[in-house]
Amino acid sequence: MTASAPGQFVLDTARSTIAFRHKTMWGLVTVKGAFKDVSGEGKLDADGTATGVINVRADSVDTKNSTRDRHLRSDDFFAAERFPVIKFDVLSAVQNADGTVRVEGLLTVREVTQALTITATLAATEPASITLTTQFDVDRAAFGITWNQIGMLRGAATVTATLRFTRTGS
Repeated sequence: MTASAPGQFVLDTARSTIAFRHKTMWGLVTVKGAFKDVSGEGKLDADGTATGVINVRADSVDTKNSTRDRHLRSDDFFAAERFPVIKFDVLSAVQNADGTVRVEGLLTVREVTQALTITATLAATEPASITLTTQFDVDRAAFGITWNQIGMLRGAATVTATLRFTRTGS
């Protein structure tokens, strides 16, 4: 599968998801959730390199538990009132020969920015759209999210994403 033709793209929010899971209760329970408000855009150049940005509203976190969601939005975690957007700036995305895509970017959470390289899979290409899937781990402490009452949280959070971009122009 090869990438779509060069052009401008926008994230299809209705067909894109960003979800996470994290072990809690000393590894006995896995909390799963998703962000309901995501947006983004990108540009695919003639040389096959893509750049862009993904924005996630921190207050859109949804774990199907309103008490937990309020805690995740609080200063203990995302501090969503002070830092409303989680941002991933895609500096370079290049398709490899095996169909994977090497994505180099900057992840910003709570105004802390860390370089992040992830591997995505080019799940579908059509003349008017590109769909990427990925899974990667994020160390929340690297972004100043250190709340951990009596050692309940361990390890990194795993993020999974399906991102469908639709063409907006050339």
